Amino acid sequence: MLTTAINGGIVVDVIRGTRHRRNLGIENGRIVEISETPLEAQEVIWADGLTVAPGFIDVHGHVDGNDYAGILSAYQGITTTVGGNCGCSPSSIGDFFRNQESLGFPVNQAMLIGHETALREEAGALDRYKPATEEQIRTMTQLARKALQEGACGISFGLDYVPGSSLDEVIALAQVCKEYDKICPVHTRLLTDKDMYSLYELFQVARKTGVHILISHFVYQYCNGLVEEGLRMVEKAMKENLDIQLDSGMYTNWTTYFNTATFDLQNIQNSHWRWDQMIVATGEHTGSVMTEELYYHMKEKHPCEAIICFEGKEQEVYDCLVKPYVMPSTDIGAYAEGEGHPQIAGTYPRYFRKMVREKKLLTLEEAENKATLLPARVFGFDQKGSIEKGKDADLTIFDPATIRDRSDYPHRGKPDAKPDGIPYVLVNGCLTVCNGEYTGRRCGRIIRK
Repeated sequence: MLTTAINGGIVVDVIRGTRHRRNLGIENGRIVEISETPLEAQEVIWADGLTVAPGFIDVHGHVDGNDYAGILSAYQGITTTVGGNCGCSPSSIGDFFRNQESLGFPVNQAMLIGHETALREEAGALDRYKPATEEQIRTMTQLARKALQEGACGISFGLDYVPGSSLDEVIALAQVCKEYDKICPVHTRLLTDKDMYSLYELFQVARKTGVHILISHFVYQYCNGLVEEGLRMVEKAMKENLDIQLDSGMYTNWTTYFNTATFDLQNIQNSHWRWDQMIVATGEHTGSVMTEELYYHMKEKHPCEAIICFEGKEQEVYDCLVKPYVMPSTDIGAYAEGEGHPQIAGTYPRYFRKMVREKKLLTLEEAENKATLLPARVFGFDQKGSIEKGKDADLTIFDPATIRDRSDYPHRGKPDAKPDGIPYVLVNGCLTVCNGEYTGRRCGRIIRK
């Protein structure tokens, strides 16, 4: 007898862009039967009228083994998360993988090796305002090769956080990534809030190396009126056969840590940000509006907290995500309960609510393709991203008519409030979310590339 059956659901075929009422049979963590008649199994889920989709693949997160972030991912329908983004990852991918495999995890995890924390710091290039030496670059390339051999799915860069990084060190690491046929996600280097050189820099890397570049959280990088121009530049580069894609989120107001170069006083002044544009997202001052006095107090006493910067135009969110080469992403971080940014719990419900139901910018099938099959193909997750016999049983069951984000900014509500309309999530055939509640099952696997 089958382990699990999902009967009566509307199954979305993201390859052909169709949907039909079908019944799915699951055994040993994989889809083994797709039937027009209901199936019997040890565990039966009745999904009458609900959409049965491949589990969402979040290509840009910072879950990195944090349990609560993993649970929040599952609540919003994510079954696979890509970590180690923005140049920040564990120093040893091999150790991280072994540890996670021994513990289990709520969702599947793939990992990038990070330029800043795992390569630069390990090579001794500790000053973020200075370029690495030739010897340090050689050490970084050796460390990168080791990580890629251990199964990292690419090399990530957070050039905004290490403004002294030279183009030479970026190109050297991109060449290693190309050698292993893997991907380079890049949080671009922004000199000011009106900077566009950051894109030309990536185009140069792509031209010189041929590496596949994924520009991270595009709307966060260029939300201050630059999205339209930025997309034109990207499309021109794509016409020149540069291998470039984007991920982007559902918010323009972004967050990062206070002790990064982003919130250095000089950068704040260069970008013309006001104090009241910034909200504290973590720690004892959570929900506080930044002031000059609070800024200096936190720099001295609380430099490691997260800050949300409010800027940009909401329309630019949709301008990005309507493009066929752009994938949705959360930028989820590892925060304590009640802290953080609403993206950690609301991104995918908001994506389907806004893009499909309310604004009708994408069909349901198109939206699901961009959240499942497209990221699976970009990262080479061959067993993920579609509902087919033999594929991993990563499935998200939701109601398109009621799916809704409930999370909000910390000065207005709960950043980690669970969404509505996603009653069931299965990870490798295990019922991880049931009736909207986490079951405690830790069936997520490590994805080694």
